[in-house]
Amino acid sequence: MKASRIVAAGAAAGVTVLALSAPAFAHVSVQPEGTAAKGGYAVVNFKVPNERDDASTTKLEVNFPTDHPLASVMPEPMPGWKVQVTTSELDKPLEMHGKKITEAVTKVTWTANGKGIEPGYFEKFPLSVGQLPEDADQLVFKALQTYSNKEVVRWIEVPQKGQEEPDNPAPVLELSAASEDGHHGSAADEDSDAKSAEKASADTAASDSSDDTDTTARVLGIVGIVVGAAGVAYGVLAGRRRSNA
Repeated sequence: MKASRIVAAGAAAGVTVLALSAPAFAHVSVQPEGTAAKGGYAVVNFKVPNERDDASTTKLEVNFPTDHPLASVMPEPMPGWKVQVTTSELDKPLEMHGKKITEAVTKVTWTANGKGIEPGYFEKFPLSVGQLPEDADQLVFKALQTYSNKEVVRWIEVPQKGQEEPDNPAPVLELSAASEDGHHGSAADEDSDAKSAEKASADTAASDSSDDTDTTARVLGIVGIVVGAAGVAYGVLAGRRRSNA
């Protein structure tokens, strides 16, 4: 009897723990593909799980930080979703690559064209962002998740170090330090490196092709000389035979 009560109590406790911990896995969050280095560019994914059993997620609004504005934000096309990028004038212009930036992206909105994110599923919403600030360790993106039943969940509470996680935490992007050689891992740098590699490969191929052509020409030239010499020798021999005859 006592054993059955202990088992029942343990099962109840386990269910309670799962019920309390489940929301922690269902937050709207943001993670980079690889690293998000200070001063560079990164591709980040906003992971959106559906927390409802009777409604689908049909809209996601991500608000960008105004204390560290990002001048470059490019969404990736997603089947079944319409994306809208909203820009606003900056109170303080940014200096980027020698150019003055007077406006930056303040919000990106995805709206479902079809069913959206159905119960039991999640979806990732990718963005290419930059240039990431060099004087911050993280960026906070406040997000709004709208369901097909018109319910709106506001993921806007900023987590504080040393305190319990809020009920509706905002997505936080942690920034890593730039490498010691000053390379930030930016998309522009990666494209430049890729293009340089492609050019080097093309130059090597062209050089190899040129060498092959030169080698072939030399071989054909030698063969021609040998054939010509053989022809001359044959002609001389034939002349001598006629003279002897």
